[in-house]
Amino acid sequence: MCQEAEAAARNGAKIIILSDRDAGKTRVPVSSLMALGAVHHHLIRCFMRTQVALIVETGEAREVHHFCCLLGYGADAICPYLVMEILGKLREQGLLDPPLTDGQIFDNMISACSRGIAKVMAKMGISTLQSYKGAQIFEAVGLGVDVVERCFDGTPSRIGGANFAILAEEALQRHWHKEVLRDAETMLVRMEHRGACGSDYDSGDGAGVLTAIPHEFYQTLLAEEGHKLPEPGRYATGLMFLDHQTYRTAESKFEELASQLKMQVIIWRTIPVHSETIGRVARSKEPLIRQVFVVPSDPQMSQDEFEKLLYLLRKRGSHSIASEDLRYYICSLSTKLVVYKGQLNTSQVWVYFEDLKNPLYETHIAIVHSRFSTNTFPSWERAQPLRMLAHNGEINTLRGNVNLMRAREGLMRSSLYSTDELISMYPVVESNMSDSGSFDNVVEFLTIAGQRSLPEAMITLVPEAWQNDPSMSAAKVSYYKWSAFSMEPWDGPAVLTFTDGRYVGAILDRNGLRPSRFYLTKSNHLYMASEVGVADIDPAEIILKGRLKPGRMLLVDTVKGQYVPDDVIKNEIVHLRPTDEWLKEVITIEQVLAGAPSFDIAAHLAKLEIVEDDKRLPMFGYNVETLNMLVLPMVKERKEAMGSMGNDAPLACLSSYNPLLFEYFKQLFAQVTNPPIDPFREKIVMSLASPVGPEGNLLQPGPQQCRRLMLEQPLLSLLEMEALKSINLGDWKSAIVDMSYPATKDVAGLVSELDRMCQEAEAAARNGAKIIILSDRDAGKTRVPVSSLMALGAVHHHLIRCFMRTQVALIVETGEAREVHHFCCLLGYGADAICPYLVMEILGKLREQGLLDPPLTDGQIFDNMISACSRGIAKVMAKMGISTLQSYKGAQIFEAVGLGVDVVERCFDGTPSRIGGANFAILAEEALQRHWQAFADREGDNRLVSNPGFYQWRDGGEKHINDPINIANLQEAARSKSEHAYAKFVESAENISQHCTLRGQLELRWAAQAIDIAEVESAASIVKRFATGAMSLGSISRETHETLARAMNRIGAKSNSGEGGEELRRLLDDEVPTESIRSAIKQVASGRFGVTSVYLSRAEDIQIKMAQGAKPGEGGELPGYKVTEEIARCRNSVPGVGLISPPPHHDIYSIEDLAQLIYDLKSANPRARVSVKLVSEVGVGVVAAGVAKCRAGHIVISGHDGGTGAASWTGIKHAGLPWELGIAETHQTLIVNSLRDRVVLQVDGQLRTGRDVVIGALLGADEFGFSTAPLITLGCIMMRKCHLNTCPVGVATQDPELRKKFEGKPEHIINYFFLLAEEIRSIMARLGIRRFQDLVGRADLLAPSSKPVNPKAALLDLTAMILSDPNADPRPTKEQPPFPYGERLESKVIELVQPVIDGKIKQLELEWQKIRNVDRTFGATLSYYISLAYNEKGLPSNSIHIRLRGSAGQSFCAFLAHGVTVTLEGDANDYVGKGLSGGEIIIRPSPQAPPEFRTEKSVIVGNVCLYGATSGRMFVCGQTGERFAVRNSGSTAVCEGVGDHGCEYMTGGTVVILGATGRNFAAGMSGGIAYVLERNWGFRQKCNMETIDLDPVSDKNDILFLHGLLSEFLEKTGSATAAELLSNWPACTREFIKVFPKEYRKALEDIKVKSPKFLQYQASLDNDYKEEENERTIVTRQHSVDPDPRVDDIEDTLPDPNMNSKILRRLLDKKKGFTRYRRIKTSYRKAEKRMTDWNEIYDYKEVRRGIQVQAARCMDCGVPFCQSQYGCPLGNVIPKWNDLVFQVR
Repeated sequence: MCQEAEAAARNGAKIIILSDRDAGKTRVPVSSLMALGAVHHHLIRCFMRTQVALIVETGEAREVHHFCCLLGYGADAICPYLVMEILGKLREQGLLDPPLTDGQIFDNMISACSRGIAKVMAKMGISTLQSYKGAQIFEAVGLGVDVVERCFDGTPSRIGGANFAILAEEALQRHWHKEVLRDAETMLVRMEHRGACGSDYDSGDGAGVLTAIPHEFYQTLLAEEGHKLPEPGRYATGLMFLDHQTYRTAESKFEELASQLKMQVIIWRTIPVHSETIGRVARSKEPLIRQVFVVPSDPQMSQDEFEKLLYLLRKRGSHSIASEDLRYYICSLSTKLVVYKGQLNTSQVWVYFEDLKNPLYETHIAIVHSRFSTNTFPSWERAQPLRMLAHNGEINTLRGNVNLMRAREGLMRSSLYSTDELISMYPVVESNMSDSGSFDNVVEFLTIAGQRSLPEAMITLVPEAWQNDPSMSAAKVSYYKWSAFSMEPWDGPAVLTFTDGRYVGAILDRNGLRPSRFYLTKSNHLYMASEVGVADIDPAEIILKGRLKPGRMLLVDTVKGQYVPDDVIKNEIVHLRPTDEWLKEVITIEQVLAGAPSFDIAAHLAKLEIVEDDKRLPMFGYNVETLNMLVLPMVKERKEAMGSMGNDAPLACLSSYNPLLFEYFKQLFAQVTNPPIDPFREKIVMSLASPVGPEGNLLQPGPQQCRRLMLEQPLLSLLEMEALKSINLGDWKSAIVDMSYPATKDVAGLVSELDRMCQEAEAAARNGAKIIILSDRDAGKTRVPVSSLMALGAVHHHLIRCFMRTQVALIVETGEAREVHHFCCLLGYGADAICPYLVMEILGKLREQGLLDPPLTDGQIFDNMISACSRGIAKVMAKMGISTLQSYKGAQIFEAVGLGVDVVERCFDGTPSRIGGANFAILAEEALQRHWQAFADREGDNRLVSNPGFYQWRDGGEKHINDPINIANLQEAARSKSEHAYAKFVESAENISQHCTLRGQLELRWAAQAIDIAEVESAASIVKRFATGAMSLGSISRETHETLARAMNRIGAKSNSGEGGEELRRLLDDEVPTESIRSAIKQVASGRFGVTSVYLSRAEDIQIKMAQGAKPGEGGELPGYKVTEEIARCRNSVPGVGLISPPPHHDIYSIEDLAQLIYDLKSANPRARVSVKLVSEVGVGVVAAGVAKCRAGHIVISGHDGGTGAASWTGIKHAGLPWELGIAETHQTLIVNSLRDRVVLQVDGQLRTGRDVVIGALLGADEFGFSTAPLITLGCIMMRKCHLNTCPVGVATQDPELRKKFEGKPEHIINYFFLLAEEIRSIMARLGIRRFQDLVGRADLLAPSSKPVNPKAALLDLTAMILSDPNADPRPTKEQPPFPYGERLESKVIELVQPVIDGKIKQLELEWQKIRNVDRTFGATLSYYISLAYNEKGLPSNSIHIRLRGSAGQSFCAFLAHGVTVTLEGDANDYVGKGLSGGEIIIRPSPQAPPEFRTEKSVIVGNVCLYGATSGRMFVCGQTGERFAVRNSGSTAVCEGVGDHGCEYMTGGTVVILGATGRNFAAGMSGGIAYVLERNWGFRQKCNMETIDLDPVSDKNDILFLHGLLSEFLEKTGSATAAELLSNWPACTREFIKVFPKEYRKALEDIKVKSPKFLQYQASLDNDYKEEENERTIVTRQHSVDPDPRVDDIEDTLPDPNMNSKILRRLLDKKKGFTRYRRIKTSYRKAEKRMTDWNEIYDYKEVRRGIQVQAARCMDCGVPFCQSQYGCPLGNVIPKWNDLVFQVR
């Protein structure tokens, strides 16, 4: 600067302007005073100063002192440009009052500054500025000699001080402190699409910023008001949300609390805000925002004491000030941090808060957050950031975590706080907190009261998945294991950013279910966000692009100025304490067994009665179904029993068959807010291990926390249970609490017995018992067992209330629990372990009686039971996204349906039970009924042989909606189009509904005067509101699928493709719409089968399947034998290879990701309506409100009773809620939030009659889905064997022979729907309603039934379900704003390439375009137009080449069509190449990247890339995130490294990975090939080997293919890794591993051996039994040679069974036997003759010859027509007897 100034002066310049205008992101401003002083003195020394004028143009100077300094050190004039510009902008924004002109602003500024300068001059007696300029009338305090001599020569500086280095560092800090806040604003604004807006489209769900306290800013503000702030750290401040009317009262109470804690408030300040800039909804709840400043009353108070008291003040204020009448919420109270937040959207934060715009506001850290409210409603208080963190995700285990924190409060002691002080802080988790707020409360508590560092507190609450990670260090495993003894994980998908002023960082959940990307720059600054591209950073400055890995932490220590890697910080934490030594205190079950007296199981079993006579079984509700359908399959197959076709039995609150208490509870599940987990393919993150017994003091780490019993899973054997009863290890002892009571106490005895159990448990805990065993062993003839769940819940909550729960283990020894749902309920309500003794004893006795096949040992029985139950428990946990049993225990993730308030409050506190129901008296009566049935002095039903038909219909047993009468009536009506038959169907269906459903408990309020039915909307119009359910081709046959589609198209309604894709011939079948077999609704599910650009472009509705009614939270699997050629073609897979449908996951694992998928689908088909399918559960209304904010146009609410092709009975029976509750809650919630007009609501789930439809409409539904009923009209007889591929009527099978049996016609469905519509019209006429839309939401036309079907039904309270707002308008007919695509780069590109699409030119290469993160789903709309024009072929290769630079938004190149190539220089976010449909994607780093930027170490694309890709190519020169190439079924990809779960569920295509992989590679991979470079990265250990083989790359074809692909990769990306490999070719091929799926290999071998065309399943029976051909002597296989391909009888396809018994046994097949055997040929005899004799029976030889074959024909179908008046369609009578005959027993 000095040299330039001198040169300018010598060259004749008369004015030299010193300007900092060019300062910005990459240039740091030099102090204007320093620069002026240096230049001024340099020009004096070279005798040039008097030849020029020195003018300073600076953004730094803004006050009188600044101007005086500049003038005093030589400035001739000053331009404070930034002050002027800020004032001008404030005026433009309407924020300057009054709105002055530019001239007035300048004049007023001049006037004020002139007065000030004159005043300063006058202090020294100087009267003219000419004399003052350059006079240097100042003293420097704390400025170094070097600085003074160089810049301020002659100025006294008596104590030395800051040198140039320090001043430069301060300048850099100031520069970055300003940049940090500016970047934070930019980041927040660019994340707008990840937040949500309310009904007014202008009220956000919440947004804010957390920063360091801007001391200079506050000091200046308060100085102007005459207040002086202490130095930083010696005061605390925070913002409070108060009421405009009562704020004085709240402030007074706060000041009083501060005074009690030896602190004082020095000033209150009203935060200046601009209320006019926020939305109507937010403004209606806007608080008065006041800022408080607090200091110690004693200036000498230590800093530690001050910080301690501040937390105490904050907690006491939150507990004691806030009330219903007094609004009070404190955003933060800290000496380091301050939070500005509100119910705002991202663009409003800086506009609303005046403070944030002030140039004096500086910070070295910033955390910004935008909220998308799903589990709770938005509010000012729930906005984030919170006091120490911001949270993106969900805490699924919240209820259990909060309960346990509450329980620990009686145990905790602190060295920092007294007991009384601790008690005043309780509860640690404050009331009405969201999950994020609760977590923040606990972090505060652990860091302040627990004195843990912030990083340690975070890994305590969010540990890595350490239990199944062999690569983790022993020290880290020890630490996490020790930590688990004192705190269960707060589990759920989450990224948590946190800071305490020193540390700022982030941690990701153990599953990696939130995106977190970061940049590290040369200047040592770190940017982390959910997306890249949210801040403008010069690529030349970025040295590393990374991602936060699952369970890992990102940390910056701002004191040391260091970025601390995860392994460094955790290595430091895990060595803080001698956890290895402490863990030696752990007690194991082996130790317990070793010290216990011997227990002879054989002798114990010998004392028991045989199973048939064991009266404990009926006492505990066992029956034949229980054993045959649930228990025995678990023991024999080591997994849960499977079922199909959904649950059509009554709810427990309506059942008259004494259901167990477990049946009243429904499992909750994850949908939208967070994803379920695949517990089998991703079991590395699952753990059933859990410590039990007394916890140590959480606040004082030590070995006492390890003195607990460690159980690897929660079920105990008989031997282990007996050992625990007599435990004698140190001070460990157990106490038994009896869960039975004398039968003589009758109904009234139950409640008093619960009191007794609670008192006994508390007394035992206070007397030192470490284990409390709740046992019903004493139940018997004179004693009635109390429900184990009821007893456990009562004791668990009682111990929590008296702060004793964490001091004991609660173990349940019960004969009642026997299935997975029972165990989950017990664990969810607080059980630490369970011993289901009766199940074990029954199985042992069955073995002794020779009835267990195979006859397993006691050890095998227990092991198999454990294996099955562990899988089942893990699956239920995973539905809710919970990974560890320790977090699941006590989490109460259930809803009670039909359980009274008294029961819930006493035993299940916190569990929702919305309709009331059974009270203690009812439950006691049901228990007594079971006891009476077992021990009554009579023979008959008290024996085990009773079978009430809970799972499958039995004549005289439990009611079922789909009973034979209903099925027969419906089929007769549909086929004959008979109104009389339909009336019979309605009568029987409504009678059943009264006994089974909630809608059956409602009555319609008829109009006083019915209207003429001619005035009612036509049936043709009503049927257009109907849709068939999402049944995929695969779950049902092609014939069924196409018949459904044709029928719905004929009547103008809609059919649904299901998740299996759709054949191209059907997609394009639209010439005659009414005869089309194209499905109008295209479903997009987690499997992404066949989801291509063409598939989406041909949709009218696109339905996102978040959950399935019959098995919400679960995935599915299509076995290989069902994957025929046509299905494989639809799903882009290989025939014969099984296909996995994962749980709803991947790109729908949060609300913002669902919003993105909706955006993707709207981009992929702008004219389609996007629908989201949800399942009824408590809170679904809030979820639906979130979905509406995502801009979905349609929401489906499914009931729990929907059908399914296959699922475990646990899922079918015990997950999800009735649709009546779901649709009512959804409609009401949307009305309250003014969102109802945005969406159309559809309901489905066992809808049958017009009454069902009308009630659905009155509760809020616009449209109606039907699945089971249409299938019944097409011939379904509810055999419930869909999963076995043996449907005898061709509806739900892929067997070609059985499909010939299909006789359904479109007319059958059409007839049914028009009969249904006419019934609806008749009901509408009686209600006085003309238009169907006028029914919607009219719940006032419903009333509870005046004739309840039983006493339990009479206790139900349905008033909340039928609430109605008469002023609400549910019609989605208001003017809808256009879908918010925003200003899209793609729109410009489409315009440019339109000539290629139109065929006017063949090729076009676009110039480089700039892309940003807000440019989302680039390429999808372009592909839509290409797909419409050219179908699946797309354009010729490289017809369009688009070149981009920057950071691409989410779903970059989603569904990219063939013929389009996109090259990106930069990076991209999640979901790159989603659904890739033939296009080519090339992503490489910016050419401006510095030399130290290493592509193989940098992440340049996000998570879940290539998800569901079907064809095309993708080249990534860098690493990818988690779940790369999930469900890839045909694309080719190359990258330089992947995260966890790479190639998961992959079914086709090729992936080459030139770098390290994460864990769980190839989980569920069933097709395609992966080639992985392995250089001691531990790849083999990271693979999931269940479905794959690892081969060397030695085949010449593999080597040639790899060479060609790597050469192309090098050419297109310039990859250094590829160049290095090719330079050492082919020697380097030894470093590659070929990942080859086993099933895929086998299928390819079959294709090679047999024929190019895959032989369909069971196409030739001759090939089924090749090994038997040599044995055959007298048998020639006979197949039908009838030229008519139609089979009139399933027996016509059977071979002659006249063969030797050995061959016969090998040919028989119980699952599909009835398709194998021909009818016995005998001479025809007239029926009249046959009725008069018994010749067929007496023909012993013929009977004997065919008896085993006939026995094989019975399927035990589940709807046993054999017990109905219609008889078995296969002619059998007793399924069990036939099975014994078949086994020759």
